[in-house]
Amino acid sequence: MLPQFDDTAIAFEYRSNKELKRAEFLFSSMSSPVLTRIGMGITKWAMDWHLPIKGLIKHTIFEQFCGGETMEEAASTAHILSKYNVGVILDYGVEGKEDEHEFDTAVPEFIKAINYAASQKNIPFISVKITGFSRFALLEKIHSGQMLSDAEKEEWQRVYNRIDRICSAAFKAGTMVLIDAEESWIQQPVDDLTDAMMAQYNKGKATVFNTFQLYRHDRLEFLKISHANAAAGSYILGAKLVRGAYMEKERERAAAQGYPSPIQPNKEATDQDYDIATQYCLEHLDKISVFIGTHNEKSCRLAAEYMEGHALPPGHPHVYFSQLYGMSDNISFNLAHSGYHVAKYLPYGPVKDVIPYLMRRAQENTSVAGQTSRELSLIRKEIKRRKL
Repeated sequence: MLPQFDDTAIAFEYRSNKELKRAEFLFSSMSSPVLTRIGMGITKWAMDWHLPIKGLIKHTIFEQFCGGETMEEAASTAHILSKYNVGVILDYGVEGKEDEHEFDTAVPEFIKAINYAASQKNIPFISVKITGFSRFALLEKIHSGQMLSDAEKEEWQRVYNRIDRICSAAFKAGTMVLIDAEESWIQQPVDDLTDAMMAQYNKGKATVFNTFQLYRHDRLEFLKISHANAAAGSYILGAKLVRGAYMEKERERAAAQGYPSPIQPNKEATDQDYDIATQYCLEHLDKISVFIGTHNEKSCRLAAEYMEGHALPPGHPHVYFSQLYGMSDNISFNLAHSGYHVAKYLPYGPVKDVIPYLMRRAQENTSVAGQTSRELSLIRKEIKRRKL
C-alpha cells in the first residue's frame, strides 16, 4: 500500500493539541528569515553571556527537534514513537569539540547508547560525526595530502581507535552506525575511515553506513565506486543518502579560494542525482543497505513506487526511510503506517551543547524553499480537523 503523505490524522496522532500549537508557533516564526536571524543571534548572545534562557529554549525549539537532555529522556521519546512503528536514530548532539580529553570522554557515551539501542527493538541506529572525535584541522590536513608529523600520526591513530571501538561495539550488539558526512575539504579522511570500518564490520550485513551528500556533483559516481569496492571486498555497502547540509558554506569557500564549487549547479540537478542514487541502491539490495534520508515527498514516493513495482516488500531489511525528529511527520508516520521501515533522527544532549544543531534546523527551515510553509499548512490542517 503506497502511503498518502497528506493524511494528517496519521501524521500527528502522537502529538497533543498543545504540542501542535507549539509547532505551529515555531514554524510560523521560522517562516520569516529576518525573525529567524534575530532569534538565532539573540540566542547565541544570551548563551555566551550565560543568561537564564535555558528553560525558554528547552520548552520551545529544543522540545520540537530534540529527544531530551539525557539518553534516558531520549529513550522516553523513542518509546512514544514506537507505538506508531517509528524507530529512532540516537544522535548524541554534542559537536564542535577540539580537546583530546573530550574526544575520549565521548566514546563511552556512544557505546552506552549502542548497548541501550541493542536492548530496544525500535532503536536500530546510532549516529556519529567524525568531528566529534577528531580536530577539524587534523582532518583538513589529511584531506589536503600534507605530510603529518609523528605526533599527528599518533593523533590520527587515536581517532581511528575511537571509531573502531564504537563500530566494534555496534557490531557485537547488532546496532547500526551512521557516520555523518562533513565539509568537502575534510571529507576524504572521513570516507577512508568509514570504508575501513565497513570492510571490517559489514560482512554479511550492514553495521556501518557512509553518508553520500548528493548536492555534491561527484557523489553519485562515488556511490557507484563505493559499491564496486564493497563487491570486490565482499562486504555490504551501507549507503545513507542525503541531499546535503553545508551548501552556502561550500559555495562561499570555493568562491573565496578560487576553486570550482563541489556543489550542484541547481536544485534540479541535486534532486535528479538523489533519485538516481536511490534507485541505484534499490536495484542492488543484494550488496547495498540503503538509508533514504530526505524530507522530499517526491523522492520518498518514487522510492516507494519502485519498491512496489518491483515486488520489494515495504519492510525489506535493507531499506530504511528517515526524517529529522520534529519535521516531516506526514512522511514518516504515513510510511510507517504503510509498513515501511522508518527511523527518526533523535538528537539528545545538554541544551547548551545542542545549540549548533538547533541553529541549523532553524536555518534549514528558513532556507529550504517550501519546507516551512508545507509544515505549517499540514499542522494547521490537522488543528482544523480536530476542531471539527
